[in-house]
Amino acid sequence: MEYDIMFKALGELSRIKIVKLLSIKSMYVCELESILEMSQPRISQHLKILRQAEIVDMEKQGQRTIYTLNRNNINTLLFAFNNFLEAPLEDLSFFQDFAKKINAIEKDPSISTCKFNR
Repeated sequence: MEYDIMFKALGELSRIKIVKLLSIKSMYVCELESILEMSQPRISQHLKILRQAEIVDMEKQGQRTIYTLNRNNINTLLFAFNNFLEAPLEDLSFFQDFAKKINAIEKDPSISTCKFNR
């Protein structure tokens, strides 16, 4: 599971609406089309992105396909995101330089580019 792909998939309002609707019940494209008042191709494109991000699962039922929210992956994403938010900057390789800069600013506020009238 790639978290950046999942967050990117959730970065569009139409897909957030689809995820919310699928959190209530599994649905067919035609149901989403009716509720969201969107075209079938557009909904299908959004569902494709959500499937690629492993947020939504699909199951063939004869000639129709029903879409379901992948709650396990959503829960894993939320848990991982919470761990990310709680982790010290020093523990995150991409943020170690930021931690050093924050420490430097805390020791000497004059090195900040912020200018406050006091």
